[in-house]
Amino acid sequence: MGKRREGREAALQFLYQVDVQKEDIDAQLATFWALRTSPEQVGAPNPARDFAEQLLHGVVEHRETIDEKISQLAKNYELQRISTVDRNILRLGIYEMLHRRETPPVVVINECIEIAKKFGSEDSGRFVNGILDRVCADLRRKNETAPSQTAPGPA
Repeated sequence: MGKRREGREAALQFLYQVDVQKEDIDAQLATFWALRTSPEQVGAPNPARDFAEQLLHGVVEHRETIDEKISQLAKNYELQRISTVDRNILRLGIYEMLHRRETPPVVVINECIEIAKKFGSEDSGRFVNGILDRVCADLRRKNETAPSQTAPGPA
C-alpha cells in the first residue's frame, strides 16, 4: 500500500474516532498514534503519518464548509444520517480536492472509492463516487468560467 493511501486510511480512522467520541482532538491524536505505532517505528520518519496529519488538520479547519458542501450535494440525506464512514470519506475527499490541488481530483475520487469499499458498506463506493464526482464537476465548471490569470500581452 502506498504512503498516501495509508495516510488517507489513518486519517479516515481518526476522523471516525473524533465523530464518535467528540473529545479534544489533540488528546485523541496522541492516543491514536500511540496505538497505531509499533515500538520500532517510534521516532522514525513516517510520511504516511505526516500526510494523514495534514489531511486531518485541514478537514478539521474547513469542516463547516465541507459539511455544507456535502449537505448541498446529498440533498436526500441529512448529514448526520450518512454513515460515519461515508461522511468522513467525503470530508477527506472534498478537502483534498478543494484545498490540496497537487493531487488530481480523479485520483482523489478513486482513492476515496477504494477506501469506501474497504471500510464502508456494500453501497459506499457508489455513494462516495456520486458525491465526489459532483464536486469534481463543480470544480471543472469553475475553472472553465474563471478569468485567465495571465497578464495581457503587449498591444
